[in-house]
Amino acid sequence: MSAPQTPVLDAQALEHLVGQVLDEARRAGATAAEVAVSHDTGLSVNVRLGEVETLEFHRDQGVGVTVYIGRRKGSASSSDLRAQSLREVAEAACRIARYTAEDPFAGLADAQLMARDYPALDLDHPWDLEADAAIEIARRCEAAARAEDARIVNSEGGSVNTFRGTAVYGNTHGFVGGYAATRHSLSCSVLAGDGGSMERDYWYTVAREAGGLDTPESVGIEAARRAVRRLNARRLSTRRYPVLYAPDVARSMLGHFVAAIRGSALYRKSSFLVDRLGEQIFPEFVHIHEQPHIPRALGSAPFDSEGVATRARDLVRDGRLESYALDSYSARKLGMQTTGNAGGLRNLTIDPGTQDAQALLREMGTGLLVTELIGHGINMVNGDYSRGAAGFWVENGEILYPVSEITVAGNLKDMFMNLVAVGADVDQRANIRTGSLLIDGLTIAGD
Repeated sequence: MSAPQTPVLDAQALEHLVGQVLDEARRAGATAAEVAVSHDTGLSVNVRLGEVETLEFHRDQGVGVTVYIGRRKGSASSSDLRAQSLREVAEAACRIARYTAEDPFAGLADAQLMARDYPALDLDHPWDLEADAAIEIARRCEAAARAEDARIVNSEGGSVNTFRGTAVYGNTHGFVGGYAATRHSLSCSVLAGDGGSMERDYWYTVAREAGGLDTPESVGIEAARRAVRRLNARRLSTRRYPVLYAPDVARSMLGHFVAAIRGSALYRKSSFLVDRLGEQIFPEFVHIHEQPHIPRALGSAPFDSEGVATRARDLVRDGRLESYALDSYSARKLGMQTTGNAGGLRNLTIDPGTQDAQALLREMGTGLLVTELIGHGINMVNGDYSRGAAGFWVENGEILYPVSEITVAGNLKDMFMNLVAVGADVDQRANIRTGSLLIDGLTIAGD
């Protein structure tokens, strides 16, 4: 079974379309404009209990234009890339701009910050995957999970996804840039049962190139093992102990940090890190930095969504907050310069320590290993933190039994300062790269 044959638009074709829209915007009265055009293709397969549950071919395209008439801003978008539609979307954006209020902070990013010369990051690795082959991979993954343990009683399926997207951005500063990028993944989710206990868990692998994926069998086996080890979970009485966040959930802790230093939160005074530049917010051993130019990494990009050149830079060094995460609008509101973070941070990394997961369990001694977080009980204004959790109770550095239906609570300001160690077990499957995080003195609420 093959994918439907549809024309593929490469970066050069998209650059031509960007130029068309910019010309139309100028003709419609824009004094400045920026345009993004994208074309995406992909294949998704999900197999459940050996049978194909979903098979989807993806083909998406779109154009978005933002225009400025003086300091008045208007935006419009379309999925139609024909010439007439491109003209209409530019004209629509200009009509909107004429009715909006002037904003002294609106406008393109400064021309001198554009990415005039940027590195090739080796992000484009198409996977020539036929649907029949994808189905077979998903079946192998799920079959390995179901065969791993007799307590695997049901399955939510094995899934294979492959994606390739090409995007081009341009503006009236004369900047036009674009690139293609791929993302491939394989995942499995199963249910384990033992008596009256039933638990679900999953595992996945993701990479820019298909050769960087784990084998289907290893993904399925890990999903099964994770589900089985959660069986017969207990609840805990309320107590105060150290908490060790496994790498895939530790990522959320850095996500809260990013949310607190984002420009929009800062100028709205809705972050607990307002006016904290230069101050100690983590222990001295902590180094958090952005690495946008790692070849083939999932978060790499040569420029941000405003065309500003990305660069490696420190956010936290020696535990001190060195920089915020700003786009051009928030930077102007704060009287600062954009940090090249329109569209987010890229390959945010906290430097790992030397201890693996087992060594961190021994350092913790007695406490909670968190492997799943539930809900979003975060108050970004004052830093209060409360999230549902599941994981394992640990004593004398050894896992004793699984736990569930508990809540982990504290305040992010204290949690950051009470970070004891960062594990060497770095999870690189996302834009935030971190090992396990050991945090002292959290409230674990249960019965």
